[in-house]
Amino acid sequence: MKLIGSTTSPYVRKVRIVMAEKKLDYHFVTDNVWGEDSTVSQSNPLGKVPCLVMEGGEAVFDSRVIVEYLDTLSPVGKLLPSQGRERAEVKTWEALGDGVLDAAILARLEATWTGRSAQERSQAWIDRQMKKVQSSVQAMSRGLGDKPYCSGVHLSLSDIAVGVALSYLDFRFPELDWREPYPNLLKLYDKLALRQSFVDTLPS
Repeated sequence: MKLIGSTTSPYVRKVRIVMAEKKLDYHFVTDNVWGEDSTVSQSNPLGKVPCLVMEGGEAVFDSRVIVEYLDTLSPVGKLLPSQGRERAEVKTWEALGDGVLDAAILARLEATWTGRSAQERSQAWIDRQMKKVQSSVQAMSRGLGDKPYCSGVHLSLSDIAVGVALSYLDFRFPELDWREPYPNLLKLYDKLALRQSFVDTLPS
């Protein structure tokens, strides 16, 4: 398998962490979707990463689709319940983590995209996105409570999604302090940060 992505994309990082936890072999091909030499659109017409290319050339894209597929490839480290309410809970946690990323990236693009002048930028739009980030992090803390992991007593895709989202906030929004108001999230984050899958995929 070939994974097309970038080392700074949190969605790509989520997939790479899942691959590491599942002990799956793959070839990582870096691609800057903003660069003129980007080739990911040859495999994903949306021009987005991550994109997983199979041995036969078929492509799977969108991080949620990819990780769901990857979890079926190996019985090692099952990250998604097979069915029912438990599965829906984990997928909802993933949606929450990805939602934080969606809002944070929209805010950052509005503030930094070189295709827009300073006069064209909307602070109201940025504030709207960051409000989503703040309320979602609060919901993460409330949902985690005093549990060791988001969806019970074992690592799951829930924790990977939350860990990647919090790490991305550190990476792109270091001024945003989520640690002091949410010590339970910090406890989870510190535990995840020690896992080799998280260490090896830190954004650079």
